[in-house]
Amino acid sequence: MALMPKRVKFRKQQRGRRAGKSSSGSELNFGEYGLKAIESAWVSDRQIEAARVAIMRKTGRGGRLWIRIFPDKPITKQPAETRMGKGKGAPVGWVAVVKKGHMVFELEGIPIDMAKTAMRLSANKLPMKTKFVVRGGHA
Repeated sequence: MALMPKRVKFRKQQRGRRAGKSSSGSELNFGEYGLKAIESAWVSDRQIEAARVAIMRKTGRGGRLWIRIFPDKPITKQPAETRMGKGKGAPVGWVAVVKKGHMVFELEGIPIDMAKTAMRLSANKLPMKTKFVVRGGHA
């Protein structure tokens, strides 16, 4: 099941801008370890799910995971080989707007080396550069 909002006020949205840093959600609030975005990007629902699966495969049943981003922005696309000027395309998917400095995932309850490996595996599934952070600041 894909991540998406239950309902939205508007079916289509403009692209917006991804400039600047994340004002909130830039610190570890839940777990001991985190994966922090050091670039801005749109992260699709499928990418979030792939990263989550990578973390869960590595950690098994141990530990607790928090996903700090949610895909609430609709992405539209025109059909292939369509001429210009027939309006905005139909919604095809959902993305989360992740700004530089935002915490993407948080983990706790597992050893640091396992957490580091799990976060590295999940970072490979994401479209932006990230860094591993630890509560207290020692990675």
